[in-house]
Amino acid sequence: MLFPQAIQALQAAAGELSVTDPAHDIAAARAQARAVALRAPREEVAEVVDLDAGGVPVRLYRPREADPGLIIHFHGGGFVFNDVDVHDAVCRAFANRARMAVLSVDYRRPPEDKFPAAVQDIDAVMSWLEDSDLAGPTYVHGDSAGGNLALVAALRHPGRFRAVVLIYPFLDPTGGFPSHDEPGQGFERAEAEWYWQSYAATPDDLVDPDLAPLLSDRLGTLPPTLVVTAEHDPLRDEGEHLAHRLADAGVSVVATRYLGQVHGFWRHPDTFDAAEPLLWQVAGYLRSQRP
Repeated sequence: MLFPQAIQALQAAAGELSVTDPAHDIAAARAQARAVALRAPREEVAEVVDLDAGGVPVRLYRPREADPGLIIHFHGGGFVFNDVDVHDAVCRAFANRARMAVLSVDYRRPPEDKFPAAVQDIDAVMSWLEDSDLAGPTYVHGDSAGGNLALVAALRHPGRFRAVVLIYPFLDPTGGFPSHDEPGQGFERAEAEWYWQSYAATPDDLVDPDLAPLLSDRLGTLPPTLVVTAEHDPLRDEGEHLAHRLADAGVSVVATRYLGQVHGFWRHPDTFDAAEPLLWQVAGYLRSQRP
């Protein structure tokens, strides 16, 4: 059952133009999301600096009295939307709760740059980190499409991360799980298909484990992993399927389903009471994995 705040959020979004509509304007939608995000209140942190990580723009957040460690954050947005500005407020809060530095990655997006551009950006950032002065244990985190990229980063770079956190990750291009067909979730199957088709450069990409990580044969290489899902989210079942796969592979995994919630709630504490507790859960989980 949807919680009242989720119902209100779905009602508020009901009039928005679907990404599948031919009249949908990607550039305008990106600009609007950025403008809304930049008007939102944001917490102070000790330092915010934009850097070039091997050709990839990144934004580093250092909280006051930070402990050693670095959280690499990949933003959601269906691979197509959002950027470091849209996720600025949540990254500030994330750094403050975790008391560790957060590195937000501004990876390339389709339709301008299709797969594997974002994966190449992952590798470039990881290579850059080898020679950077950002010392201490490293963790990786992402929401939705960013959860896909965070998982791919951990699979492509085994042993580099102490922990992985995936918030309602976008994992299955086939949409083959029952939660994709549950009504009233505000995120339709056709929209999910549009995002996958926008990301993939060729049909073969849709079965590449670097795009569809549920197909990976390296899931057992992951470090301790937290998987968070929302009850009323088409992506719920694929995230929970991943958690079961990890447990079966011997990975230390924690999985949490947030009841009454819809896709996207994590980033909106002004709308969803569950967002702030989830932020603390993620921060606490990462701190529990410190050496």
